[in-house]
Amino acid sequence: MNAIISASDLAKDLVGARPPVLLDIRWQLTAAKAAGEPPFDGRAAYEAGHLPGAVYVDLERELASSPGKAGRHPLPDLAHFGTAMRRAGVSSGTPVVVYDGGQGWAAARAWWLLRWTGHPDVRVLDGGLPSWEGSLDTSVPAPAEGDFVPEPGAGLLDADAAAALARSGVLLDARAGERYRGEVEPIDPVAGHIPGAVSAPTTENVGADGRFLPVGELRARFEGLGVTEGSRVGVYCGSGVSAAHEVLALAAAGLPAELYVGSWSEWSSDPDRPVAVGPDPQ
Repeated sequence: MNAIISASDLAKDLVGARPPVLLDIRWQLTAAKAAGEPPFDGRAAYEAGHLPGAVYVDLERELASSPGKAGRHPLPDLAHFGTAMRRAGVSSGTPVVVYDGGQGWAAARAWWLLRWTGHPDVRVLDGGLPSWEGSLDTSVPAPAEGDFVPEPGAGLLDADAAAALARSGVLLDARAGERYRGEVEPIDPVAGHIPGAVSAPTTENVGADGRFLPVGELRARFEGLGVTEGSRVGVYCGSGVSAAHEVLALAAAGLPAELYVGSWSEWSSDPDRPVAVGPDPQ
């Protein structure tokens, strides 16, 4: 099963025999808070217009737990996550399509969580809401309660496992290159990267339209970063959101990868963890 779906294919599926549950995960990590401006309001954006039948899911409250030593977006309490998914109408036997405002990071976080906890059929709308050519709706649906019960599976890294993977496999850093090199750090307490990690900004997995590059180009990109068939691959970012987008890009290219959810926000908060700077992984 492909991890992504085009807007045209989604339109067909919505009128087909097994229409998917739609989840709207609009969210932004912006500098607005630091500038004293109101933060992005995903629910307000959703209420102003969303795909017909879509249910809003709050990344900060339902796809993550409170910030702390485990990072800025730690894993959510799974009971709370399961309640949110069932409220949205998610069932184990029903396809799910997630989308966001176009960046793809928040939708990928929802995709990864659902896949990691056992849902067999989840895809991300390629290009997000801007790719949708149909009408939008402002009504808030009340779907029937779903039956999905999350059960954690494989594919999750903690800090120690990420450090080990940087030596034994391929650990990709999905943040912007200047953050990896330690030239700037606008959010976390220390600049730099996990020793041994390879710089692989997730923004380079998409084209100017925000849609993923063709599979051949994605595979060529990851091969150039050291990922080959059979490689054990891990990904981290600042707080486990944009890294989920890179895991999604890898999945689209047929290359499985693990996610370090705590990411740099957890790693850099521990003064005993080593930090590398500059363009060299070490």
